[in-house]
Amino acid sequence: MTAALTAIYHVRGDARSIEGRARAIAVEQSVEMPVSAIDDQFVLSDILGRVEAICDHGGGLFEVRIALASATTGLEAGQLVNMLFGNTSIHDDVVLHDVVFPAEVTAAFGGPRHGLDGLRKRVDAQGRAMTCSALKPQGVSPQRLADLAGRLARGGLDFIKDDHGLADQAYSRFADRVPACAAAVQEARDTTGRATRYVPSLCGNLDQLRVQINTARELGIDIVLVAPMIVGLPAFHALVREHPEMAFVAHPAMAGASRIAPPLLLGKLFRLLGADATIFPNHGGRFGYSAKTCRELADAARAPWEGVRASAPVPAGGMTPERVPEMLDFYGPEVMLLIGGGLLAARERLTEATAAFTSSVRQYAYR
Repeated sequence: MTAALTAIYHVRGDARSIEGRARAIAVEQSVEMPVSAIDDQFVLSDILGRVEAICDHGGGLFEVRIALASATTGLEAGQLVNMLFGNTSIHDDVVLHDVVFPAEVTAAFGGPRHGLDGLRKRVDAQGRAMTCSALKPQGVSPQRLADLAGRLARGGLDFIKDDHGLADQAYSRFADRVPACAAAVQEARDTTGRATRYVPSLCGNLDQLRVQINTARELGIDIVLVAPMIVGLPAFHALVREHPEMAFVAHPAMAGASRIAPPLLLGKLFRLLGADATIFPNHGGRFGYSAKTCRELADAARAPWEGVRASAPVPAGGMTPERVPEMLDFYGPEVMLLIGGGLLAARERLTEATAAFTSSVRQYAYR
């Protein structure tokens, strides 16, 4: 086989049938037909998936490693995921656990344009964690969201993002909301001297996404929020390639709809496709991720990877200011802490609560 990637699956089964099950996955994820019906030697030697190893983890769980030809991906984001897990995702006994990518694949997709270090430089956050909050709820007017943005910005945040549910609804058109929020944040920046960034949420088909990102760019915005599983991985990667000056924060909406391990999908795949930061539900919040999963996800986003910049992990999902020391102990300084409703609950004291949050992060003594 020519250059290959190694897909690592976790498969539920038994010792008697696992070898046959592994071969079936290799066929399904490569040629998708009876091997006996293939008479092309190139297909048999270079395209047909190959089982590399099977490891028994006990309790009916097996790790199966399968080599798949990189050429089958076409070096395109949608086809990459299709060849890794397309048909096999329909079988409920299999999880795509991890992937080992050859250099030609990582070079083709490129990873983040700016990454963790680039985001830190933009907001002068060297040596410390970054801070972020969200504009909520959807249903309120652009003027009210802009007021919230200004009050949050005066509290000294690094990033203020749209809630991912903000799109182009009649009550808050993108063309109205984004200029209003950007202006409010800029006014606060002029007052505080901070480099706070407003992060508008993009949503829609590729044509709409392109219009929205150009609108943001014309307003001087240099970072946007995208949910790759909502807009589609190819569309997300296209935006990254088309706008090298722009940084991208990836939102996890719909990421739980397929059996791809969160550290792989949110940490590694989103990073490969260009996410400079990746939001995920922190343990102990509104969602069920364990501390182990969160640790592995953050590691996948930041681990050394030749030719690929680190992505900033962004633990979120029901976090509160009281958890700041715990989260910084757990993740260290190479992280962006996102607290949304936990700050907005302060209502008339929003700026003061935000200032306390940002101060606690800036003053934290890392061990």
